[in-house]
Amino acid sequence: MRNPIRLYMSMSLDGYIAGPDDRPGQELGRSGGRLFNWLDDRNSEGPSGQVYREALATGALISGRRTYELAGRWQGDHHDGVPIFVLTHRADDGDAPLGHARFVTDAEDCARQARAAAGDRPVMVHGAGAAQALLRAGQLDEMEIHLVPVLLGAGRRLFDHLGGDHVELDLVRRLEARDVTHLRYRVRRPEETA
Repeated sequence: MRNPIRLYMSMSLDGYIAGPDDRPGQELGRSGGRLFNWLDDRNSEGPSGQVYREALATGALISGRRTYELAGRWQGDHHDGVPIFVLTHRADDGDAPLGHARFVTDAEDCARQARAAAGDRPVMVHGAGAAQALLRAGQLDEMEIHLVPVLLGAGRRLFDHLGGDHVELDLVRRLEARDVTHLRYRVRRPEETA
């Protein structure tokens, strides 16, 4: 695969990517910051450092609108000036995204634009809404799940609104690190599972 579209998300063992009551000023919800303790090792030579460097080597970013807004629109630059494609249900004329970002309302078009912008580098995906939309459209190639050994019990789940479609995954990498297991899955296409 030339440049995979790859989801990067930290998740609790019970499937939450944010604690309850995620909102501006409490972007990760109550206790949701626990999902990102592994980033304390992002500058290490260990597995968490490796995964972090890989994430920052991506050539474009696709984000869901909610994630984009809760992140303060990343002040227009997620990392290294890469293009940011915000997958949204609506793009209001008076709402211009910051810096390197643009709004896109169709998942397939968003994937096409992001792949083209990324060149030969992978495309990073952030956000449950974007991940689910890309998965439903057959455009999500891989998932890098940073699985944290905690049960949050409530909050925002990563895969709450997929619908009834069955999705098969192949584990292609597992890296154990302090306070996290980094799991990379390849998404099987429907024709592969028939």
